[in-house]
Amino acid sequence: MFIDTAAAEGRVTMTVEGTDNQIYKIKYTRSHSVSSASAFSITGGEGEGLSHALPNIKVLGTGGTIASKGASSHQTAGYEVDLTIEDLIQLIPDLSTTCNLQYEQVMNLDLKEMGDEEVLSLYHKIVEDLPHYDGFVITHGTDTMEETAFFLQMTINTYKPIVLCGSMRPSTAISSDGPMNLYQAIAIAASQQSRNRGVLVALNDRIGSGFYITKSNANSLDTFKSNGQGYVGNFVNNEIHYYWPASKPLGVMYFNLESVQAPIQTLPKVCIIYAHQGFDNELIDVLVTQFNAKGMVLATMGAGSMNQTTNERLYHVTKNNKIPIIYSKRSMDGMVPTGSLPKIQGFDNAIASGYLNPQKSRILLQLCLLNGYSVSEIKGIFQGVYGG
Repeated sequence: MFIDTAAAEGRVTMTVEGTDNQIYKIKYTRSHSVSSASAFSITGGEGEGLSHALPNIKVLGTGGTIASKGASSHQTAGYEVDLTIEDLIQLIPDLSTTCNLQYEQVMNLDLKEMGDEEVLSLYHKIVEDLPHYDGFVITHGTDTMEETAFFLQMTINTYKPIVLCGSMRPSTAISSDGPMNLYQAIAIAASQQSRNRGVLVALNDRIGSGFYITKSNANSLDTFKSNGQGYVGNFVNNEIHYYWPASKPLGVMYFNLESVQAPIQTLPKVCIIYAHQGFDNELIDVLVTQFNAKGMVLATMGAGSMNQTTNERLYHVTKNNKIPIIYSKRSMDGMVPTGSLPKIQGFDNAIASGYLNPQKSRILLQLCLLNGYSVSEIKGIFQGVYGG
């Protein structure tokens, strides 16, 4: 480990051997700041040598709009990722009385580029650091934030807060929302009230469950919602308010990726099919015979509605290999119950998604397939979200 105490006043820079990432132990240089870098040991491991009177929080930067710049203060589209997590930390108020803060740039992407490799890399980083910190904050693009939050919820079993945040406006925009969202997320992660609540998403003064929350609007600041299940709390006047005692959503189960024998490089191939009037059934054949999909998720019309000829084609194309077909819904809210599944004898690989939207249904199915679960076992897992 290489440590550079002179890299910048008020922080220690550590480069971990075998990686390109630098880890910063922040020590504020502003007035009303916490002590200088010399106040903690540089010989201990990550998370060691800091004041144990305060929680140790680590911020993991991944990119997204929160790390983006535009060409003008009124540009809110077409911007590019141009800030590091260090730049973002410099924009927020002093948190020296709230937590001991460290941060690391894990990746710096436009998060529409987030794929299996990146999600797994983030997962492994959190698992590696989990014993050393009291909570985590992940700066993330909003486009795929709900998917990353759901994946982490289903794969990391911890009482420690994991809070995702981002922004809808780039850092250069008038009234950019990124700094406040990041500040609130760190405060939430540092709060003991946030323990045992699962993965959380913090944006626009709202605290939501990563299990259910979804992006509802492509442009507005108040975009993350879970209409049927509601928010778990809010952040007002520098205060965190939860609406009920600590608990995790029903239906949460954990997939231990560390128990999978071979190193995981990618997740099983699962496709999402978006239903619409005049849907071309030939697409189903292509996905199964040429694309070699291991499972499918249908964004159905209504609460599981598909054209009868489409249901019949799905049955005939998959009756031999019995790949699981998840019936989800286009609608943001509501659910697909088992009663909405096709009434076709022998079509027992059709599974209702319950409350999960297509993108979260896909992740849950991928994790089931990765663990080698049968169709009947997968149905049992989806029953936890009132599907199956």
